[in-house]
Amino acid sequence: MKKTDIAMIILVASLGVIVAYVVASNLSFLKLPDNGVKVQTIRKISSDVTQPSKDIFNDKAINPTVEVIVGGENG
Repeated sequence: MKKTDIAMIILVASLGVIVAYVVASNLSFLKLPDNGVKVQTIRKISSDVTQPSKDIFNDKAINPTVEVIVGGENG
């Protein structure tokens, strides 16, 4: 490579960095407000477990893992 090619690459790269810096510094939606930001907090996690409803979880409930054939096959 010639010296002029290397100088052109350095010039183009430095201009790109300068343009990127100017554009990034002017983006106002990336700046935080002076008074800070309020975030939502969650409730404390508890190790207490509530019993499931007896209406849903009982011995007569439908088991979705069992294959059910509607109608009969005449062989």
